[in-house]
Formats: sequence, C-alpha cells, structure tokens
Amino acid sequence: MTTDNTGTIRVGIGGWTYAPWRGPFYPGDVTQKRELEYASRALTSIEINGTYYGSQKPETFAKWRDETPDDFVFALKAPRFATNRRVLAEAGESIERFFASGVMELRHKLGPVNWQFMATKKFDADDFERFLRLLPKSHEGRTLRHALEVRHESFCTPDFVALARDHGAAVVVAGDTAFPQIADITAPFVYARLMGTREGEDLGYPAKELDAWAARARTWAAGGIPEDLKTCGASPTKAERRDVFAYVISGHKVANPAAAMALIERLG
Repeated sequence: MTTDNTGTIRVGIGGWTYAPWRGPFYPGDVTQKRELEYASRALTSIEINGTYYGSQKPETFAKWRDETPDDFVFALKAPRFATNRRVLAEAGESIERFFASGVMELRHKLGPVNWQFMATKKFDADDFERFLRLLPKSHEGRTLRHALEVRHESFCTPDFVALARDHGAAVVVAGDTAFPQIADITAPFVYARLMGTREGEDLGYPAKELDAWAARARTWAAGGIPEDLKTCGASPTKAERRDVFAYVISGHKVANPAAAMALIERLG
C-alpha cells in the first residue's frame, strides 16, 4: 500500500496463535503449523508478542522469515526485562542481549521494535534520555527503528515529545483505549496500536471508524498530521512521506483480524 508520493502502510495484528481465531479467521483446513503462513498472506505485518516475555532461538526467527512473503514485515515487542525496571538507564545488558538473541535473522523483514512500558511507569526526563541513548541506531549493518509505548499520563508533555524526536523514536499512538493518546510525530515512521474492537461488530469496528483510521493512515503516509488525534508537544514540519505500521490489538480480540483486513481493503 504505497504510491510515489506516500510511504508504505502496513496493517496487522498482535501474534498469530489464538484458538478463537480458528473458524472466524483461519479456515478449518489450515493447521496450526501453517497459521503464520496464512496470516502473513492476509495481512501485511504482525507484531510479535512472545519476544516481550522471553527470548526466541535464532532458528525460530529464520523460520518465521522463511514462512512469510518477501515483502512482509514483523514488528517486535522488546523484552520486558529492559522496560519494566525502576532505573531505565540500567537496561543496557538486557538491550544488548535482545539484539544478540537472533532477531537479526529476520533480515529485511525486521520492522520497528516496540518498547512497551508499564502503565504505572512515570516520565523521568533524565532517566528516559539515558535509556534512549542505549537504543542502538543499527545492528549488524541494518538500521533499527524504535517505537516507545508509554502508558502514563505524565508522558503527555512537550519535554517527552521533544526527547523522543531528538532520538528519532516514534511514540506509539494509542487508539481507542483508556491509555493516554500521544499522537505527536517524532520519527520518520508512525506506529499505531488500535485497541477498540468490540463485540457485536462483525469487523470489530463500525464502518465509519474504520474509514477514519484508514484516512489517518493515509495522512501519515503522505507526510501530514491528522487533526482529530490528541498531541502533547510542538508540531513537526510536514514530511515528504512516512511509513506507517498499524496493529489491531486487544479489545474484542476475536475480531481483530477482520478489522485489520477491513483496513487493508480500504487502503487499497
């Protein structure tokens, strides 16, 4: 989903193994071993959640790479051992272990890394800046893209927005949730997590809301800034284009693949 004048828009879900998706999403003849193969052809990206809880083997990342189409991209949840700590500046060893664990076996299919923080984690400017300095710009010759999923209201401040922008890290846009929305553009890409699917909607969202998210994604990709999302800092200058990563997460989870596919259809 891209043109000469826009970045690439990728839409997906979190993970691909979820028993209630069998039937509504996975046909009966798709075995569990083939779920990633199927999902990666219905969607354009997937956020891997397992890396948040523990490390994976290099051969596992290589297997995931080989099972998916050549233009497919994975986002990775960074390990909680790096983010769920009192002093973020002490996360250096955890960050180094993560990037040495085999994630680079994804090669060109490695997308952004989502550094998710607990909802109780408050903004400490000095400590957070020291943490951002620990995030590598590249590894094994590949440029890395970092996204920051902060979930405490104290982060909704121009100081945090400026700090993220200085380090080229995207602030994750929280969509349709009680978490604070910080839709400021701070990186050459946008990372959005849509968490508002609900029971009673076949596509997870009403058509009007799907249309709205598709329009926001197009605006981001064209270098613009949607006017209907909450920002907390100074606006950046308009960009020429941006890549966009949008994941339908949580909410009424059984409907998330349908919502993601409906967005892909709208984006053409």
